[in-house]
Amino acid sequence: MKILVINTGSSSIKYQLFDMDRQKALSSGLAEKIGESTGKLTHIKHVEKETGLTKVIKETIPDHRKGLLKIVNLLLDSKYGSIKEKSEIRAIGHRVVHGGEKFQAPAIIDRGVITAIKKNIPLAPLHNPSNLTGIEVAKTIFPDSLQVAVFDTAFHQSIPPKAYLYALPYELYEKHKVRRYGFHGTSHGYVAQKAADYLSKPLSELNMITIHLGNGASMAALKNGRCADTTMGMTPLEGLVMGTRCGDIDPALPFFLANHLKMSLKEIDDLVNKDSGLKGICGTNDMREVIEKKNAGEPMAKTALEIYCYRIKKYIGAYFAVLESLDCLVFTGGIGENAQDIRALCCQGLTKLGIKIDINKNKSRGDMGNKTIQINSSDNEVNILVVPTNEELKIALETKELIGSRSRLET
Repeated sequence: MKILVINTGSSSIKYQLFDMDRQKALSSGLAEKIGESTGKLTHIKHVEKETGLTKVIKETIPDHRKGLLKIVNLLLDSKYGSIKEKSEIRAIGHRVVHGGEKFQAPAIIDRGVITAIKKNIPLAPLHNPSNLTGIEVAKTIFPDSLQVAVFDTAFHQSIPPKAYLYALPYELYEKHKVRRYGFHGTSHGYVAQKAADYLSKPLSELNMITIHLGNGASMAALKNGRCADTTMGMTPLEGLVMGTRCGDIDPALPFFLANHLKMSLKEIDDLVNKDSGLKGICGTNDMREVIEKKNAGEPMAKTALEIYCYRIKKYIGAYFAVLESLDCLVFTGGIGENAQDIRALCCQGLTKLGIKIDINKNKSRGDMGNKTIQINSSDNEVNILVVPTNEELKIALETKELIGSRSRLET
């Protein structure tokens, strides 16, 4: 069974084609700068035991439909393609950022699902419209393929009211669904299951904290395998310090900026989402550059790293209290998987919680590929794992599972 996974942004289409019988990616790529004068499509055909065949096309991509058609042509290409007919693609799994309260699991896309995604646009104005565009375009190009929506927010729908409600007038929740939703759900769910597999224990028997560190960053507390709390809130702005997002701040700060600095709402929105975080403190949102600057003796880079890790460490302590006991701590995402210094700083001084990193094991990241590695000291209670995330594969797996459930119901 072949499944195509699509992640549509406002000016991009990220995709992977999977052979689900082997759980292997056949092709992957990115169409970017859609609608601009300098479009670019990078396509990779994955070849066994080789680096793969890469095709880069630099030309204008007028809209998402034209972009997806170019992608299809490459998937069918005699040299760079992985299929001979579009009909080989059984289903298309779409990443949808916000499913609100309606979706606790993936859903086969019909009019009702599309209507629900549209209703959640006020909760994710930058993402849901683009996700809908990808769905509509894919339906016209792949009319015979099953279309499935996989929601970033679904994994966090097990969070109890005491964790998802804000201390605001309750009618704001009743009328406008103002609450914590959480994001990066596909990543948290994927690495949690991988961690359970590695430990040879059922996920339902484990308490763990999953830490997804990329340009966007979030943490989740899992009690008996189900999400009990998460750092991101109604939007992806809340919680940890990120590449360009500030994370937790005093809610009164925007009023100060508006009243005393005469900043508009748009300017404040751009400030906290695009110009804050690591970038705001030391001038770059690339963690590799931050570490290089810190090693070169730049004081603000050192401060940025201290703030970044302090916030994570503080949430580890908070989530330990929420869970009451902890079996496993998981690092994932581009930073979580590659930055050994960040992992070490986040866990420093937590030995009384049973959390202690082995310095030598922590250096073994190297070229781990898709392998999970264990980096805790052997004499400590809490397993500390580095688990490579694969959100696209998770979407494909959930799409396949939904197809199987549907087939069983129909027989």
